[in-house]
Amino acid sequence: MAMTGAEYLARTLDSYGVSSVFLVPTILSKSLYELERHTDIKRIVTHGEKAAAYMADGYARASGTPGVCMAQTVGAANLAAGLKDASLGCSPVVALTGGPYEWSRARNFYQETEDFPLFKPFTKFSAQVGHVSRLPDLLEHAFWTSVTGKPGPTHLELAGHTGDVIENAELDADIKAPVHEFHVAALRPQADPRAIAAALAELTSAQRPVIVAGGGVRDSGAGPELVALAERLNIPIATSLDGKDTVPGDHPLNVGVPGLYSRQSANEVLLEADVVFYVGSQTGSQLTLFWKVPAVSTRVVQLDIDAAELGRHYPNSVRVQADAKAGLAQLLEASAGTDHRRTDQWSARARRIVDAWKDRVRADEQSDAEPIRPERLCAELTRHLPDDALLVSDTGHAGMWTGGFVDLNKPEQGYIRAAGSLGWGLPAALGAQLANPERQTVLFTGDGGFWYHVAELETAARWQIPAVIVVNDNQSLNQEIGLYEDAYGGELTGRHGDLWHFSDADLAAVAESMGVTGIRVTRPSEIVSALEKAVTTPGPVVVDVVSDRQIVAPRGTDTPATV
Repeated sequence: MAMTGAEYLARTLDSYGVSSVFLVPTILSKSLYELERHTDIKRIVTHGEKAAAYMADGYARASGTPGVCMAQTVGAANLAAGLKDASLGCSPVVALTGGPYEWSRARNFYQETEDFPLFKPFTKFSAQVGHVSRLPDLLEHAFWTSVTGKPGPTHLELAGHTGDVIENAELDADIKAPVHEFHVAALRPQADPRAIAAALAELTSAQRPVIVAGGGVRDSGAGPELVALAERLNIPIATSLDGKDTVPGDHPLNVGVPGLYSRQSANEVLLEADVVFYVGSQTGSQLTLFWKVPAVSTRVVQLDIDAAELGRHYPNSVRVQADAKAGLAQLLEASAGTDHRRTDQWSARARRIVDAWKDRVRADEQSDAEPIRPERLCAELTRHLPDDALLVSDTGHAGMWTGGFVDLNKPEQGYIRAAGSLGWGLPAALGAQLANPERQTVLFTGDGGFWYHVAELETAARWQIPAVIVVNDNQSLNQEIGLYEDAYGGELTGRHGDLWHFSDADLAAVAESMGVTGIRVTRPSEIVSALEKAVTTPGPVVVDVVSDRQIVAPRGTDTPATV
């Protein structure tokens, strides 16, 4: 049937299951009008292109389906920068931007630059739609590519500064639901049975094996298979930050998150391992403490959907290319009847290491000190998060505190985190809440991250997005204390505060001034009532927790256990 590119785009996004798009005007104005005419898709106008990309990223990670963000050509470079975190976090975001007119190139046309190349480093696929006849195949390919294999962002540049050349043109096309659902793990390749047999042989011959669950386990929904295999073989489990919600926090085999942003007990267990089985993990520097945990000499078995990741950082004794859920299911089938008593002493040893860590931090988790210790805040979050909460974490200290000190003990609780971009948390949490409106989203961020995109509180208020925003408010970027001590010769002297101190602003009052409910917490005894009020209050809520500026989140080390 004949229609404009605008109508085709709107109706196709609807057929693809998109429920929200994120944008800074002016981009695809007629398509946005057609969205109103033909669909129920929300058109979320943000206060910056990076925020639009971060919202689409949070939407994508929370739903497992592509998040869509848009910007005109003058804002395209900002949108590209916002895709960096989605790229690092393997998140299926589809970016739509305007592009130069054919007649305007190289003429100093107002606001025009050749920014198409900027998308190449941050996308799996980037293409220019120069003629409306290419819109159907390129749009479908952008969505499909974003969710298949290792997920990641894709990009289409639509001719015309606002995409107007494409949306105003006419084409003959049918609106069809996709052959495959656009969801991560849309395809589940299985492993070579010989690789499964070899991997199982490594695991069952090891004396001190450990499984490390990465973000690929989460993307694949393979948590149940991973836990079942670990229980059958009695193998301790560590998780990356991206895989944190694949194993219950209180599971007796869970030793925590290893690496730099970590729980030290996980590092201690991995340092004693003789075989480590990485599943769906890129084995990057953060997870492995710069490839020191475990030592590079440790025997490693690796299962990943992306063959390029196999053996990339650790020499693999066995390489298994497969979808995480499919490959773990094959291992479960192959391991039927395996006797796990061989590893009883090892799993008990791992448990003692975890218990010793918990003993070391218990006093801080129960502290009544004022200003509030972040450990106490994390302990209260563990106990009082809603049973279905999705915990969203910013990077830096937020990732360190939530990764090491918050446990997700309920099966429906989830976790997503910034892959490295401070300030990602607030817009990402709003996108995540829109993706799952019936599920409570709770953000953990610091005031340093919160200030990046504080304008998006207005977006939250305008749309009444009921996210709970918990701010670990230490009036600083105190993660930098150690760096400035080094820079100042070993002690903080002079005007070092210029570099990491912020003013003591009442963030609850800031929220109230923007139409968002604000709750300020200054005593540990107030945390629980504040959280209870936040999750029962309609619309967005900011919980401003005034914490101790001097308390720095512990970084992981490669120090062996002493228990």
